[in-house]
Amino acid sequence: MKTHYLAGLLMLLAGAAMARPQVEVNVPPEVFSTQGQQTQRCTQCCVYQNENYSEGAVINTDGGLLQCLRDEKTIGTNPLIWRRVK
Repeated sequence: MKTHYLAGLLMLLAGAAMARPQVEVNVPPEVFSTQGQQTQRCTQCCVYQNENYSEGAVINTDGGLLQCLRDEKTIGTNPLIWRRVK
């Protein structure tokens, strides 16, 4: 009795899977290529002119020195921000 129940359940599931419509999604090849693309965004980085910088990095800009530091006011997965170095 138990095996008949399982066999019936499997047939029902297989039939439901076959009844699903097939969906085709056309994806342009650029999605899978990194040629000509900019640097990937980092989840724990500061970004300046499309370049990723890790925590503690210091850069010299026209406006002065900037340092990549944690933002103690922000709760989240990317709490790094640029702060002006005095």
